[in-house]
Amino acid sequence: MTLGLEPVKLLELVDARARLGNREVLHGISFEVAAGEVLGLVGPNGSGKTTALRCCYNALTPSGGAVLIDQVDATSLSRRDIARTVSASVQEPAVSGGLSVRESVALGRTPHRNWLDRMTERDSDIVDRCIEQVGLAALSGRDVASLSGGERQRVSIARALAQEPKILLLDEPTNHLDLRHQLIVMELLTELASRGLAIVVTMHDLRLAVEYCDRLAVLADGDVRACGPTALVLEESLLAEVFGIKARVEQGVRPRMEIVGLA
Repeated sequence: MTLGLEPVKLLELVDARARLGNREVLHGISFEVAAGEVLGLVGPNGSGKTTALRCCYNALTPSGGAVLIDQVDATSLSRRDIARTVSASVQEPAVSGGLSVRESVALGRTPHRNWLDRMTERDSDIVDRCIEQVGLAALSGRDVASLSGGERQRVSIARALAQEPKILLLDEPTNHLDLRHQLIVMELLTELASRGLAIVVTMHDLRLAVEYCDRLAVLADGDVRACGPTALVLEESLLAEVFGIKARVEQGVRPRMEIVGLA
């Protein structure tokens, strides 16, 4: 980010509420992410992380409050406009049987083209680069349905990147991945943020979140319990109250979490 300038807020949830059926699952939550940041949404199962993310990419309309995309109320934007600014990789990507990895990733270019338009040379270059970034170049011709869960997860991430978004949303992107590919994905997110993307990622692994997220929003029971710089948010009392663990965050060039046991 440029010194002396306020970071550009690209995505904001402002007192957002959401219902699933007759149950309110988000009770007026607020958080924001700026260009160049990785914001982690963390919390126990059922805390509202995925629901919050779905509100961010217009898969779920909040029942109250607002979602601001690039400082514009999302309700005033078309789906195509949103897709040109926001892309999402969901936790359990649909299996696109009959499509190759490359064909599946190429779908990410759809918001930038009319349906009958052919892929341009630039489109092809973007698709190839995104496949390379997630380490799937050797599998680009394989049918997506034949891939492992972790490989399909990386296809989903590559397709989201192919949209060339300003805001990248990922729901448990390290789910199903072995340790090496978890680190590859998290290093990639750090690199993308350094290029100016605003990234929001839901995570279960607190240790990865501490190491790779610039800021955290801690959710519990549909509320945001804390939000701010990673090294400051995860106090020992909060970790005990929300996650039921004894742990501490060690400061450093890259913060690290030491888990001692159960609270």
